[in-house]
Amino acid sequence: MRVVTLLPSATEIVYALGVEPVGVSHECDYPPAARERPAVNRSRVDPTASSAEINEQVADAEAGDGVYAIDRATLAELEPDLVVTQGVCDVCAVDHVQVATAVEELGLDAEVVTLDVHSLDDLFESIHEVGAAIDRDERASEVVTTLRDRIAAVETTAARTETEPRVAVLDWLDPIMVAGHWVPEMVERAGGRYGLEVAGGDSRPREWAEIREYDPEVLVAAPCGFDIDQTRENLVDLTDRPGFENLTAVREGRVHVMDGHHYVNRSGPRLVETMEFLAALLHPDRFDAPPRDAVVELGTVRA
Repeated sequence: MRVVTLLPSATEIVYALGVEPVGVSHECDYPPAARERPAVNRSRVDPTASSAEINEQVADAEAGDGVYAIDRATLAELEPDLVVTQGVCDVCAVDHVQVATAVEELGLDAEVVTLDVHSLDDLFESIHEVGAAIDRDERASEVVTTLRDRIAAVETTAARTETEPRVAVLDWLDPIMVAGHWVPEMVERAGGRYGLEVAGGDSRPREWAEIREYDPEVLVAAPCGFDIDQTRENLVDLTDRPGFENLTAVREGRVHVMDGHHYVNRSGPRLVETMEFLAALLHPDRFDAPPRDAVVELGTVRA
């Protein structure tokens, strides 16, 4: 079957099910083989710009032709049987309506599957849905069982801890945005409290005063689409805010930078790995430290 995946999480799901897509999105970079696949879309936003500049570019793009453009010539040339897209966020990946329109207008005989993940259960349902579409039902069940077992292992260990630290995960720095969707659930199941957003809620801008009042005991900066190096370049958007040094997480050395691009904002199988990383940040005496290419402590970044 010829499969095109138009968001990184879908690409990771398809590879996990044992199928190599014939085309991917411009952001698909995991597993490494995905980088060799032709890109079927492009972004109208400069991903190397600052947090504030990207925010402004996104607003301008949304007021115009949208953040993403589909390369219709490439899509037609690939002749897909299945196109996997998403319905969660028009800023994160190409919109499913745009994809369906392109498929129809190009006269392609392709099924369009739209993933709409807001929780871990949604992720598992998506894996099953894609598995059914590409005739990999049994493999999908195996993948989901393994992921559920890993989650259960984290929950079992977290239940033995004596503390539930207040946690905030930021998925944008200028303006400040608190991560929603699957993040509150992962934090809570990893043994923390997530008082700034409910499980399944949208990521949304917040006033800095709200963060200060909440006073997180663990603070994670994981901007959407940013790896650790790019977050480092924009870190002053967080650290220069008034009262930052007075936050409990700062005073206790529990501020971390996480690779948001690969681990926090991508609703694929590696979300379970992200939950394991979060558990280690909340309860470092109970869990192995995450790798430094995924998470670093703020003091290390600033040094």
